[in-house]
Amino acid sequence: MQDERGDHAELDERGHDAPAPLCPRAPAGRTGAVPPGTVLGYPPTIGDARLLTDMELAASIEHTLVHWDHASDLWLFGYGSLIWNPGLPTVESCRARVMGYHRGLYLWSRVNRGTPELPGLVLALDRGGCCPGMAFRLDGRSAMPHLQVLWRREMSMGSYRPAWLRCMLDDGRDVRALAFVMRREAATYAGRVPDDIMRIVLARASGRYGTTRDYVARTVEALRANGIPDAALEKMLERCSGQSVRPATTAIVRGITDAHSG
Repeated sequence: MQDERGDHAELDERGHDAPAPLCPRAPAGRTGAVPPGTVLGYPPTIGDARLLTDMELAASIEHTLVHWDHASDLWLFGYGSLIWNPGLPTVESCRARVMGYHRGLYLWSRVNRGTPELPGLVLALDRGGCCPGMAFRLDGRSAMPHLQVLWRREMSMGSYRPAWLRCMLDDGRDVRALAFVMRREAATYAGRVPDDIMRIVLARASGRYGTTRDYVARTVEALRANGIPDAALEKMLERCSGQSVRPATTAIVRGITDAHSG
């Protein structure tokens, strides 16, 4: 499968890009007094956003899959909620790692895990470092309808860039896997959010699918249950919410396994 990033693919995979910038704060002179219980820079100024049209979603998936024969199996790399809620049938799953990217809470969410008034945060892949996660193999003969559903889930706002990344599986196989990478030019790009803002987000942000805090906690637990704990994410959750990671339970593992069946 050809990498749709073109000539920049190898640079990304070596991880030589700059780290995520700090979350921008509003200029002090323009904000006036900060109300009690809030901090400078939250809620962020994101601007207008819209859902991609059906035509735009169709063009995106067609471009991403242009070199796929609609029969060969595909690999999908999950680094966040896809690990504990893949939402599509798979024929194989295993631990994996991509180079040149890392996981972080870099995407403001104004629908799923927050509101326009109190945006939440969700995970995204950003340039630099490496990222352990889970790779899922999809049956190529029946994958297309499920990929279309996946596109509506992940690409509805156009904040991600679908890309084929080099993915090293836990058993040593080297595959190309589809992943959703943060577009730094997107208005919803948060950068590195400081702890004072993160505390408010984890305490207050809630959207259509629940709270940001629950989203982060479930991801942390699923990563640990699969033997790929994210120490930085765990420390942030405990530092900014006081919530320690629960021991991995059979319920978590069973939920992941059952979601992959079929």
